[in-house]
Amino acid sequence: MNKVRIGFIGAGGMAEHHMKTLQKLEHAKLAAVHDVSSERARQIGKQYQMQVYDSSEQLLQSGMVDAVFICTPPFARDGIEESVARRGIHLLSEKPVGLDLEAARSKSRIIKESGIIHSSGYCLRYLESVQKAKAYLADKTVDMVLAYRIGSLPPTPWFRQMDKSGGQLVEQSTHQVDLIRYLAGEFREVHARYEQRAIRKEYPDATIPDVGIISFSLQSGAVGSFSTACMSKKFGRGDVELIGSDFYVAIKGATLRIVDNSQELEEKLGAAYTLEQDKAFIEAVRTGRQERVLCGYDEAVATLEVTLAANESASTGRTLTFGTGADRQ
Repeated sequence: MNKVRIGFIGAGGMAEHHMKTLQKLEHAKLAAVHDVSSERARQIGKQYQMQVYDSSEQLLQSGMVDAVFICTPPFARDGIEESVARRGIHLLSEKPVGLDLEAARSKSRIIKESGIIHSSGYCLRYLESVQKAKAYLADKTVDMVLAYRIGSLPPTPWFRQMDKSGGQLVEQSTHQVDLIRYLAGEFREVHARYEQRAIRKEYPDATIPDVGIISFSLQSGAVGSFSTACMSKKFGRGDVELIGSDFYVAIKGATLRIVDNSQELEEKLGAAYTLEQDKAFIEAVRTGRQERVLCGYDEAVATLEVTLAANESASTGRTLTFGTGADRQ
């Protein structure tokens, strides 16, 4: 396959970011688009010279695409991944991959059985800082993890509704949760406390919390905490710190810091993570090699499980415990 013909289901800001990125790739061709807003679909179709379809089913039945990017909000995923997989069309599904764990697990099984190439939108795995940290940590024992996702509120109204976005942890902070899994291993327990503070004054109809603390343990025995806030207009951070008895690793976007007995390193590395993610997916489709993808759909479901469990913990006051291995899928 010389060029991979790409279709988009959902044409919002994240989709357009992918479109701009894919234009830089020699072996990717923007081919088709569908969005619930026909006006938006026509605008994007004209701008990027893509065929516009009135429904996702029409797009999938067209024979015009080899792979599809699913960029709809998490509450608008009913049946899409299944339809893509059953037609043998490869897929990249933006995060989070849904709001219902059992539905996401069912989709994951169908995708696996179909044999298609599958990827998800956990783009931070493709950061050079993350890859160097992962290599460094390969023979290290992590004892503690500290993570943060602090920033301002996205402008989309549906983000403020818990039944539409799942809240900040599910919709945004999921990136940091995924990095914890990728670098330090699977979760064993989570306990969360959320509150509505500034958000209730500015958006009285909001149902999401705007601050939260999650404490957790990992299957390895390591412990950690995660601080989140989505109404912070003057301060932001999104870093992950990993601590062992003889080392310290901090990932702050493209910046990597490592301190141990032989070094105190801080370096700013490549930051083109969306480009690397999309390139890996396109090459996986061209070559049939799923291993080129750093975060498949199944991995996205495992990260979703953690974030939904934290939400349940915050709602019930209980500590949630995870199974291991096959118990988790």
